[in-house]
Amino acid sequence: MLVAGISAFYHESACCLLADGALVAAAAEERFSRLKHDAALPVEAWRFCLDRAGATPADVAAVGYYEQPVAKLARQLWAGPPPGDRELAWLDPSAPERAIRDRLGFDGPLLAFPHHLSHAASAFFYSGFDQAAVLTADGVGEWATTTYGRGAGSELDLFAEVRFPHSLGLFYSTLTAYLGFRVNSGEYKVMGLAPYGTPRLADRLRRVLRSGPGGGFALDPAYFDFLGGERMHSAALAELLGGPPRRRGEPVEAFHADVAASAQAVLEEVLLAKARWLHGETGAADLVMAGGVTLNCVAVGRIRREGPFRRVFVQPAAGDAGGSLGAAALAWRQLAGERPRHTAMRHVQHGPAWSGEEIAAMLAAAGLLAAPGQAPDDAAASTNGFGAERSDAGGGVRRPAQEHATRAAAVGPEEPAAAGVAAAMDFRGDPAALVEAAAERLAAGRIVGWFHGGMELGPRALGGRSILADPRDPEMRERLNRRVKRREPFRPFAPSVLAEAAAEHFDLPGPTAASPFMLETCRVTSPLALPAVTHVDGSARPQTVDRAVQPRYAALLDAFARRTGCPVLLNTSFNVADEPIVCTPADALFAFADAGLDSLVLEDFVLDREALPANLAALARVWRSDRHRPFGGERSLLGDHLYTFV
Repeated sequence: MLVAGISAFYHESACCLLADGALVAAAAEERFSRLKHDAALPVEAWRFCLDRAGATPADVAAVGYYEQPVAKLARQLWAGPPPGDRELAWLDPSAPERAIRDRLGFDGPLLAFPHHLSHAASAFFYSGFDQAAVLTADGVGEWATTTYGRGAGSELDLFAEVRFPHSLGLFYSTLTAYLGFRVNSGEYKVMGLAPYGTPRLADRLRRVLRSGPGGGFALDPAYFDFLGGERMHSAALAELLGGPPRRRGEPVEAFHADVAASAQAVLEEVLLAKARWLHGETGAADLVMAGGVTLNCVAVGRIRREGPFRRVFVQPAAGDAGGSLGAAALAWRQLAGERPRHTAMRHVQHGPAWSGEEIAAMLAAAGLLAAPGQAPDDAAASTNGFGAERSDAGGGVRRPAQEHATRAAAVGPEEPAAAGVAAAMDFRGDPAALVEAAAERLAAGRIVGWFHGGMELGPRALGGRSILADPRDPEMRERLNRRVKRREPFRPFAPSVLAEAAAEHFDLPGPTAASPFMLETCRVTSPLALPAVTHVDGSARPQTVDRAVQPRYAALLDAFARRTGCPVLLNTSFNVADEPIVCTPADALFAFADAGLDSLVLEDFVLDREALPANLAALARVWRSDRHRPFGGERSLLGDHLYTFV
């Protein structure tokens, strides 16, 4: 039986598919559309999921939808429309169902579930735990902003909640806007900036967010203006903190770092207190969490270290994209009468993948790899971009990729870097040599794009769509932030480490000392100097790599360790500022050309910048300027300074 889950029409739209209760496909729409935080109906993600299963819409027994439109409309009407909104389409709660049926061609059962129940299900049913306490926290769902519950077997009970407008997510987003960062995407910047400051303003912010008895807390409305205003905060907040809001583009001063540190400290205090209360209410040994607030890895690290729970599981796509996982799980439970497949989530690489043969065809189409006995133009004509056959490695929605590759072939490189020499080195059939070639480049200080296997679901790149570098290089962090990621210099980078070596280098708590999804911070305890992945406060956000789950990535860490004595690599997402992580090989190729990487490992191929055609970077910049092409994505319909409630 096939059951799908969909999140859409707010931000981070996504689709997933369960087959016989097991997750077999999942992807966010932004990766296909190239519009960051794309809120549109996930048409391409839906097509990919069906393609992965070899199915049609008629084969899907039910679609789970991640929120209840009627209940959401009640809260929207109470809050009022966004400032200047002349569109009334948001008043129609039947619009999501109509869009799913009309545009996805699905006419079977459509089951809508409460937003926070979808979050809770995405955490509990994919944790592998038999029983657990459940905590969800975000900006807002229908009315709930934080919920508390328990899961046992196939049962999931949310027994308490905090309701809008009181919200941990809105508290943090308000401070994000005050600091001049974009709401709904700049919260990571606040978390990264916090260690540069001191929480000297925390007492003042405790007036803004007041922790109450039990699971309760409240925002003081005097400091907020997100209901009917044109910004998140009121003038009273600036008066309380003793400084004006930072405008976009202005320098980040010590005062701003202190505000960030204070906001982070207050959020951590409240979350930790509520986790302790929840433990007392449930007596559960384990905790599962989801919702955008739980992507605050510093707070999660504190809950693991200082909280009362034995194990803590945060669903890796904890934001709204992951709501599709929960909706699918709830739909499965309703139809099958049991929880989905009772296994722990081991990886999130459930997105599109491409075979070496498909990538060879793309490289030939772009004039970067000539097939035996063929000139590049002939190879491109005979394969039509990605080739006609579907990949056994998962294939994917190749319509956009075919279009990109065909267009690249049509434009064509003016001339290769060296006449008669293909730019791409072909390691098909010799993965060990590929790994050694990549490790050699990393040990030499090169920045390497790494494209292998399925695309990850969620905000973290975990060895599928990653940018890798040497963590020992004291200049690497500045080099990556300035030249590649094009972002603020205070932003940290995360390490990947072999699971069996993690305890030697990072102070991960718990019985297993594992963090496969890069969702908590801890102290760096390594005997090695790792300046590129150690934040200013001595912390890092590690990913532990299990060689049974990610054999090629683990082999790369092994090869790098043999050369350097260091089983750790810097790992950051394969994208630049304000753009989604790459999805297709074509996305990766043009990001490589445009983003200042030194080398690219594209499945079984290695490309070095020195061997690229001279005009490839220029072509990538042209594509990047077009919002409907790879790397052209401005943020979708979300405002920069105001949380969008519609």
